[in-house]
This record gives sequence, structure tokens and C-alpha cells, in this order.
Amino acid sequence: MLKALEKRTIFFISGNTAITAETMGMALLSQFDQIRFDRITLPFVNTVEKAKKTVGRINEVSREAGRLPVVFSTLVDEEVRKLIMGSDCEFIDFFDAFLGPLEKILGKRSAHAVGRYHGLEDFDEYDSRVEAISYALGSDDGVSTKKYDEADVILLGVSRTGKTPVCLYLAFHYGVHAANYPLTEENLEAIHTEAPPVLVPHRKKLCGLTINPERLEQIRARRRPGSRYASFAQCRTEIVRAEAIFASLKLPFFNVTSKSMEEIAVAVLDTMHLPRR
Repeated sequence: MLKALEKRTIFFISGNTAITAETMGMALLSQFDQIRFDRITLPFVNTVEKAKKTVGRINEVSREAGRLPVVFSTLVDEEVRKLIMGSDCEFIDFFDAFLGPLEKILGKRSAHAVGRYHGLEDFDEYDSRVEAISYALGSDDGVSTKKYDEADVILLGVSRTGKTPVCLYLAFHYGVHAANYPLTEENLEAIHTEAPPVLVPHRKKLCGLTINPERLEQIRARRRPGSRYASFAQCRTEIVRAEAIFASLKLPFFNVTSKSMEEIAVAVLDTMHLPRR
């Protein structure tokens, strides 16, 4: 009989979006696969009134669970932070852990301002990201190939290898103009080991995504169960042909089977030497 996983409740609390608390906290929690974490994210805890309500919620969870929940915090308001620290919890403060040492290194006092990282301060950077997202959506799945001259990278892969989310991640986080082109059954049969004609002028921008056929079968079966499209034989055939194209053209490509979207995007960014806007 399998042993039940230990359960712990985790709070991610911030005076702003809580994105930093979640990102850093989840990176740490990923190292503890013997525990099941119930996650609660509370953004914009930026007033005493909200802090008191949050304390009540933490204390309620603590009573019901019979053990202290863990709180990951990026709170910078001192009064709010002290209230949360006084609740029935194990408190981990990322800013407290890193800002103090950094202040000593830099010889300066930090601003202790809410929302500095995720706030809108650089309008040019923001506009660049919005433009990149618009480009990714307009160039998704080979719908429009007219603006491939503007692409920083063009992702190739068979259906359901994660091309669209990776393009959008590159656009949103780095302002990269990322297009993607699907390698369908029809063009795979037609071109074998050559790039589709529309991609030939942009060969230096091409990057492939592949996946293990077993995993692709699982993904496609959720979308079209029982179909030829989702069969293992079809998945394997398409992947073999796609990888033959990547090899023939000497294209960089990545197996996405066990990689997160973030890992794939950063690998593409690094390998293709893409600009960070």
C-alpha cells in the first residue's frame, strides 16, 4: 500500500501581485516531493485591515490542520508584515532574507516600496512586450507568414508540442517576436527532410520542438480521444519525420517531454541568442 503524502498548507502573501512570492516559494517547495502542498495565494495585502483579515484566515487554517501553515512573504510595509508574522504560522520573508545583506553590500538603504519589480515603470519595455504578444498571436500556427521578416525566432513542431505557449511566454517576459509553424501530417509527407518553402528564407531563425511519442499520445487523446490523430503510431511517425527535418537542416531543437514551458522558453532564448527587450 502506498504511503499517504504528508500535507502542509502554504500561503504566498504580498502587498502587490504575489508573483515573486509564488515563484520563489514554488522553486523551494519543488524540492520536497514527499509532501503535498495546499497553496493559497493572497495578493494586495497592503492595508492593516486586509492584514487582520489575513491573520484570521491563517489562524483558522492552523486550527483546522492542527499544525502551523508556512507563509512565504514579500511584504514590505512594516506594520502589515508584523501583523502577519504574529499569526499562527511559520513565516519566511524573502525580502528580509535578502534585502538586509544587499543593503550592506551596496552601502545603501533600500526603498521598501511596494510593487517595484512588477509595477509599470518603463513604458517602452511595456509597449515592446504588448507588441510582441500581438505578433505572437498574429503569427500563431502558421496563420500568417507575411511578417516572418520581423520574427526573432520561428518554432517548428508537430501539433501539441507547446509551440504557442512558448511563443507567448517569450513575448510576455522578454519582448521576443516569436512565430510558430506547424509541421502537419500533410507537409511532413510532402517535404520529408526539407523545410517548407515559406521557411527557406528564414532558416537561421528556425528552432524545433519535439516530444516523446508516448507523451504526445496522452496529450492528443485528451483533445481527440480514439482518433487516428491521437494514436501512438501516428504520433511516432510524425515525430520521426519532424526530427529528420531538424537533423537535415542542422536546426537546434528541444525535447519538451519533461520540461516546463519556462525551461523551454529560456533554452530557446539562450540557444538562439535572442534579444531581451
